[in-house]
Amino acid sequence: MGDIGQQEEGQLRGRSPLQQSSIEDRCIISIVVGTDSLAIETRGLTKRYPSGVLALNSLTMTVRKGEIFGFLGPNGAGKTTTIRLLLDLIRPTGGQALVFGLDCQRRSQEVRERVGYLPGELNLYQNTHGRRLLEMFGSLRQGQVPWDYVHGLCQRLKVDLETPVGHMSHGNRQKVGLTLALMARPDLLILDEPTTGLDPLVQRQVMEVLREASAQGATVFFSSHVLPEVEQICDRVGFIRQGRLIAVEEVTSLHRRRLQRLTISFATTIPADAFASLPGVRLLQGTDRMVQLEVTGDIDPVVKVAARYPIASLDTERPTLEEEFLAYYRGEGLEARP
Repeated sequence: MGDIGQQEEGQLRGRSPLQQSSIEDRCIISIVVGTDSLAIETRGLTKRYPSGVLALNSLTMTVRKGEIFGFLGPNGAGKTTTIRLLLDLIRPTGGQALVFGLDCQRRSQEVRERVGYLPGELNLYQNTHGRRLLEMFGSLRQGQVPWDYVHGLCQRLKVDLETPVGHMSHGNRQKVGLTLALMARPDLLILDEPTTGLDPLVQRQVMEVLREASAQGATVFFSSHVLPEVEQICDRVGFIRQGRLIAVEEVTSLHRRRLQRLTISFATTIPADAFASLPGVRLLQGTDRMVQLEVTGDIDPVVKVAARYPIASLDTERPTLEEEFLAYYRGEGLEARP
């Protein structure tokens, strides 16, 4: 980041006062916009590790204040790298990251004071009980922790406060980590794969807690590789693949283009072209008594056509995340969207 600042300063010295004013005005406008309406902003953020691996390639993205933003991609796509850059746990090769208008590198302490963070690989003191961990982390917040809220959160998530962390299951450790992230009711929650290892009932509670935090003004940024998980809670979703931002979509748009596979077996023969005229439906394979279909969007028309014939069985299959990507942007070159 220091190199970027030096480059900008050098460019300003060689310009007229009018040109300098124009550049300074643009900087001020950018800061004001970031502070007033954006919780997170990245500008060409890039990270190449010493091994030569390009983990993040010119990420430009915004997350609005108060929204729940899902950061979606397969394992190794660059999700965790992005989060670590936002928290200044690692340094970028290029570009810039801002949280509430604050440069994540130059003002990292101020950024962290406003963030609750759950890492993807949670490492806590192995011999320490959950209750003691809450007390220790709470003391770092210097009186900012509403303990009534924390106690209620522990009850809702069924957090084990008496067992040493080293003796906990992965799911119980995850619940402790979530409570630590949420306990101070921060302005921004950054959660890396928050529901990993949790049973479905606890997952549902976590999603409800995140909705409540958003309703009270907090911004939620969480990574996932599970599309249904982000669909049920997020306002927008950013897709990252091989270190590049592929698209940012409203969740309502995702619902219209949801990809599903149906395998339908019939008790009698059916016409070869029974499903041929349906929009968004692709025949993967079929016989005179069975079809396997790939459906983009609403499956209701498919079900209505199938119901004309006696059905022996109907199975649905959720495609992999990579296949979802390709289905959403087939024919669009997988180009990033604003």
